[in-house]
Amino acid sequence: LLICFLPLHSFAFNLTLNNSPAQVCFSPNGGCTEAIVKKIDSATMEVLVQAYSFTSKPIAQALVNAKKRAVTVEAILDKSQKTAKHTSATFLANVRIPTYVDAQHAIAHNEIIIIDKETVITGSFNFTAAAEKNAENVIIISSKDLAALYIDNYLKHKQHSEKMMPRY
Repeated sequence: LLICFLPLHSFAFNLTLNNSPAQVCFSPNGGCTEAIVKKIDSATMEVLVQAYSFTSKPIAQALVNAKKRAVTVEAILDKSQKTAKHTSATFLANVRIPTYVDAQHAIAHNEIIIIDKETVITGSFNFTAAAEKNAENVIIISSKDLAALYIDNYLKHKQHSEKMMPRY
């Protein structure tokens, strides 16, 4: 008998993903942005984004297109996105996509997109144009169980995040 005691606020989870389709992309020039956009374009219900740095025009446009298809779209971004120039944070807020700033942490360095409560996109790949030139990675996993864990984490961060208001 193995008994494991975890601290009350432990955020580590064990999960076995059997028969869960996955796609992996590596940059530089590995098609990571295109793979992300393709998945967002396939969304039918919901797209939740958590990002540290977000300046990718193709990903931002895919989120706008999803909203136009009546897909629920939200984003939680690091506090640096609130004041930095040329970020998608202002763009998203201005097109009325609910955009939140997570200032609770030194940095909110999540790189996550959750689609339709089933697909998780994550990895080191920042949602920026520069990321296609860096050594980065993305994994796209289809798993409702995994997505549920990420959604729970997303909602915890949303609770302490501040909503950005459109500037026009």
